[in-house]
Amino acid sequence: MKIGIIGLPESGKTTIFEVLTHNVIDTGHKEETRIGTIKVPDKRVDVLSNMYKPKKTIYAQVAYFLPGFQGHGKEPTKEYNIWNEVRDCDALIHVVRNFGGYGFKNPDPYSDFFSFDQEMILADLVVVEKRLERIELEKQRHRKIDQEESDLLTECRKKLENGIPLRKNPDFAFAPALKGFAFVSAKPMLVLFNNEDDDDSLPEMKNVISMESCMIVKGKLEQELAHMSDEEAEEFLSEFNITASAMDRVITRSYELQGLISFFTVGEDEVRAWTIKKGTQALDAAGIIHTDIKKGFIRAEVVSYGDLINAGTHHEARKKGNVRLEGKTYEVQDGDIINFRFNV
Repeated sequence: MKIGIIGLPESGKTTIFEVLTHNVIDTGHKEETRIGTIKVPDKRVDVLSNMYKPKKTIYAQVAYFLPGFQGHGKEPTKEYNIWNEVRDCDALIHVVRNFGGYGFKNPDPYSDFFSFDQEMILADLVVVEKRLERIELEKQRHRKIDQEESDLLTECRKKLENGIPLRKNPDFAFAPALKGFAFVSAKPMLVLFNNEDDDDSLPEMKNVISMESCMIVKGKLEQELAHMSDEEAEEFLSEFNITASAMDRVITRSYELQGLISFFTVGEDEVRAWTIKKGTQALDAAGIIHTDIKKGFIRAEVVSYGDLINAGTHHEARKKGNVRLEGKTYEVQDGDIINFRFNV
């Protein structure tokens, strides 16, 4: 999973990137593109690892991507360059400044959010219009066109011209005929309000908060936390009444936003978490592990995480009837522990 971090200059994107990845960027390299990959915290993996004592424990991973500025000086020449950089991201985090301080104007999160969101919409509109122009030329030359693509792009243009991001209409934005366009305004997006240290509230933006996935983070405070040892961090969280670090909270919301869940494979060699979309069938989940497992799929031996922990061992879970065999069309549930039976 790759998540792009975007936002206006001085919104705190670099701070958020450092908080999430613990990857500190030198002051002289702020304009460089950065990517930081971290393991997804999951206590279930820890428990399973303690239970099976495997040679390897592998957590799910998430990569946070911070686009560099394409241009001279502190300002990017065009935001379109940034949009091209994040087109291959699975989701976006839009960082919105909600803090003041010396050298800063009073925060205006409402204006900042909409101005940047409109830039995103405009970037997609440019792509749509260029493609529709080419389709029209093909028509004039009496060449065969993909009518479904043309119709879907026309619908996209109507939405974008009305200032509506395509994430509000994911059904046609992610239609197979439009897959290659990777529209940025169609990507799942978490709006992250970067607050003052003593501000625990979302800004007064009801029309945004009711329609977008929003949360707050105290960037500077969390940045201090990211540089602490585990013991210091635990004391710090308690002192400031923070129930979980920004990294944990953002990852959790990112999973929810994209409809992602985790299933596990376990054994003496390896305990591993796998990330899939909610609703994924057993056959496709097998393919995530290896194409041969999908090709030779016979059955999926499944036990839920809760049932395994309650039973204490896989053997006891089987005796209690909690281990079951499922077919290709079984929808994998969050926390399922699966042993795929296959023959190639």
